[in-house]
Amino acid sequence: MSSIEIKNFEKDADEVSEPNNAKVETVNVGGQKVMKLTVQPGWKWSNDIKPIVGTESCQAKHLGVVVEGKITCRHDDGTEMTYGAGDAYSIEPGHDAWVVSETPAVAYEFHGAWE
Repeated sequence: MSSIEIKNFEKDADEVSEPNNAKVETVNVGGQKVMKLTVQPGWKWSNDIKPIVGTESCQAKHLGVVVEGKITCRHDDGTEMTYGAGDAYSIEPGHDAWVVSETPAVAYEFHGAWE
């Protein structure tokens, strides 16, 4: 087995899903899942994902970095923060989030979230 493993999200994605106003590309590399999230202006978890998963707020933990665009997240405890290109983030379960930029927000997540 090689000590170097490289996968391209566009060519080598192990999974691709396209929920409302979003695209999620996942690669399995180094025994870990890494996700590329592209969410469109106007995307909001409570509008676009909540009807699919059926929970009042997002119950996944997120750990990642934004490379384009800007997102605001409001936790169930009322804490609200906006993060954008160049920001690393950690978000605990129990939140809503939405794109606040006029361009798509692109983020990479490293937690193997949503499992």
